Amino acid sequence: MLDTNRNVKLIDFGFSTQIPNTQKVKLFCGTPSYMAPEIVQKQEFCGPPADIYAAGVLLFAFFCGCFPYKGANDKELYKKISTADLSLPDHIPAAPKYLLKYMLKKNAEERPTSVDLMADPWVQAGIQ
Repeated sequence: MLDTNRNVKLIDFGFSTQIPNTQKVKLFCGTPSYMAPEIVQKQEFCGPPADIYAAGVLLFAFFCGCFPYKGANDKELYKKISTADLSLPDHIPAAPKYLLKYMLKKNAEERPTSVDLMADPWVQAGIQ
């Protein structure tokens, strides 16, 4: 989407549900390549860390033109997401590479929050 100043805005209405950020859910849903490890492993999860993971997948795709994990089928893809053996190409600059490593962490509790992301120097440089 574009705002009134023609700035690109990324959106995802998903199921358009309202679940408190601290409430855990156990929904197996989403586009397979964007699913966080906790979703793939069918564990209870909080939405915000899973959304940060999906945003990391989008950032990876922006820099690489492909998804971080590929599989011949969904089962193979889910296994790769679950192991979280991430390989980042050398052509990604250091600052976004740091964010990608942080956003695509296997453990949801180790991922940045949206406040952390907005405070990141690389993100701040793009906002100004």
